[in-house]
Amino acid sequence: MTTTTLTPPASIFLQSLVGIFKRPPRLQIAALCYRKSRKGLEVLLVTSRGTRRWILPKGWPELKEAGHETAATEAYEEAGVVGSAENKPYAQFRSYKGMDGGLNLRTRVDVYLIKAEEQLADFPESGQRDIVWVPVSKAIKMTDEPGLHRILKRLEAEFKRR
Repeated sequence: MTTTTLTPPASIFLQSLVGIFKRPPRLQIAALCYRKSRKGLEVLLVTSRGTRRWILPKGWPELKEAGHETAATEAYEEAGVVGSAENKPYAQFRSYKGMDGGLNLRTRVDVYLIKAEEQLADFPESGQRDIVWVPVSKAIKMTDEPGLHRILKRLEAEFKRR
C-alpha cells in the first residue's frame, strides 16, 4: 500500500475544498456594518488579505449558525465590530472568491445589515487587514464590485428617506 503525505499548502487547499462542499454551494455571508455619525451614515470596509481590495467582512457559512449569526461573527473576527444583526438578508450579489492555488469560484453573497454598537481593539484578525469607516458615497468609490455598489446605493437612498 502506498501512502501520500500532503505538504501543508496542499492539505490546506484540500481542507478548503472539503469545506466548500459541506456548506451551501458557493454561498458566502457578508456583514454590512453601519453607524450614524455627525457626518451621516457610515459603513465599514476591510481589505481582503490576499489582494488588499476593499470589501465587506465576509466568509463561508458556519454549519451550526444562522446567516445573521455568521455575519456577526465575520464582523467581529475581521474588524472587531459588535452590534445588532438583522435576521434576514438585506440583499445579495454575485462575486468571486479567490482560493489557494489560484482557483476563483463564482459565489453568491448574502448581505446582512449590522448596526454597529462597539468596535473592539482586540479581535482575531487584528493587524491582518486595513479597516475604515467611510460615508456610503466614498465606499462606493473604494469598492470594485458592481453588485456591492448597487447595495450601497440602495442603503444610502433608504437612509436619506428616513
